[in-house]
Amino acid sequence: MLRIAVFASGRGSNFEALHRAIQEQHLPAEIVAVISNNSQSGALTIGRNLNIPSFHISQKQFSDSEELTKAILETVFQVKAEFIVLAGYMKKLTPAVVAQFKNKIINVHPALLPKFGGEGMFGMHVHQAVIEAKEKYSGATVHLVSEEYDRGAIILQEKVAVAPDETPETLAAKVLQIEHRLLPLAVKLFAEEKIIIENHSVHIIS
Repeated sequence: MLRIAVFASGRGSNFEALHRAIQEQHLPAEIVAVISNNSQSGALTIGRNLNIPSFHISQKQFSDSEELTKAILETVFQVKAEFIVLAGYMKKLTPAVVAQFKNKIINVHPALLPKFGGEGMFGMHVHQAVIEAKEKYSGATVHLVSEEYDRGAIILQEKVAVAPDETPETLAAKVLQIEHRLLPLAVKLFAEEKIIIENHSVHIIS
């Protein structure tokens, strides 16, 4: 059973979709904690309603990044999590957290990486950029988390057509549906030990 800590900053729809998939599809995984940098995050409300340990941990609570890192790691170790899922988490993890969970942190991004990734590329900013670039397709990507924004090895991707009259809001809705499918699938692959990571590349065992 893969013990997962979910990090989220916003509404928590990806977290909710992952939890639902674990329950309905009987994935060999368990969400043992929700961590958010936002005290008003919908993810914290969802977690508490599901009786999942839910924690608000923000840089504003600490004097420096080292103290923040210590608090995050202590919390993750406290619940005995062995895997981290970033589900709409808007803060960059410190190198110490990434190193501690090397190849055991994944993120879902609302675009077809490596395009439209990097610092500042989140939420509606991504969808606006895709439309302004006149891209024919967008989509979602689940990738390993490295020390650089959105640069970790790609695990899964799925694309969707960008309509001629697309708006950031309509594109966001289409991409979110893909995110809700891909994130649980990626967790399933890790939980069933069907992921092999070699030379910064991901291979899926069929």
